[in-house]
Amino acid sequence: MLLALQGAISQGILWGIMVLGVFITFKLLDIPDLTVDGSFALGGCVCAVLVVGFGADPLVAILAATLAGALAGAITGFLHTVFEIPAILAGILTQISLWSINLRVMGKSNTPILANETVFSRLSEIAGVSQSTAATIIGVAVAVGMIALLYWFFGTEIGSALRATGNNEDMIRALGVNTKVTKMVALTLSNALVGLSGGLICQSQKYADIGMGTGAIVIGLAAIVIGEVLSRLLPHRFTSSFFARLTAAVIGSAVYFLIRAIVLQMGMNANDMKLLSAIIVALALCIPVVWERFKLRRSYTKGGEADA
Repeated sequence: MLLALQGAISQGILWGIMVLGVFITFKLLDIPDLTVDGSFALGGCVCAVLVVGFGADPLVAILAATLAGALAGAITGFLHTVFEIPAILAGILTQISLWSINLRVMGKSNTPILANETVFSRLSEIAGVSQSTAATIIGVAVAVGMIALLYWFFGTEIGSALRATGNNEDMIRALGVNTKVTKMVALTLSNALVGLSGGLICQSQKYADIGMGTGAIVIGLAAIVIGEVLSRLLPHRFTSSFFARLTAAVIGSAVYFLIRAIVLQMGMNANDMKLLSAIIVALALCIPVVWERFKLRRSYTKGGEADA
């Protein structure tokens, strides 16, 4: 039981890097980028092919997976900004095309890397720890590094312009900022993180599969909302910063996978996981609304009592 929960947390942290990518497009630009499902699998496929087919170093394979994800995001950005295709439709078009591209990359539906070295097996041998512990260590290290880099980037001029584009596109355009560039940067950066996560997950689970990215956007949205709900339990001064919002997204991913693991341990059919994911997302979205309405009614009630 404990081993399963540890594995779920390590997987949740690795997926949390993907969630950071979804956070950029969904929370900062208000774009549910469906490219994610395809770029996640693309990262895994590129990583597996380089490790198995070309004997590449696992670190180089992960870097290539990141670049592949960035390229997928740039294509979506190009369709959206240059040809003015709605962002959600541009993402769908890229996602659909990536299914065929991923098959071309691997040449088959899945590629195992059981006999090849990965970053996790390398750390496991060097530090003398289990694969699950190695996955947790690497996941935390990469997640912390990405959060720090994103925090720095979004404090720069281009990063601030990107955030402003999501808050008020007309205003930032009136100030002379090319919002097409900021959207392109956001979509490229977002999917680079998604590709990075796909490469890490590929090496963690020791195989790449054509369908490994299916439902990734749902997981990303669920993790973001769960992180926000949990952050509301803490004092506002601890959760109002941008750094805290990024951290909450990764924590939400870990909690999401922990919930899934607990439910599976309780005997739930694995085929019902899609239904469970939908229920988790729905609850995570509904609970904040119900809670705000409850607080609003309480404030009206207290106000009425005070006036009386």
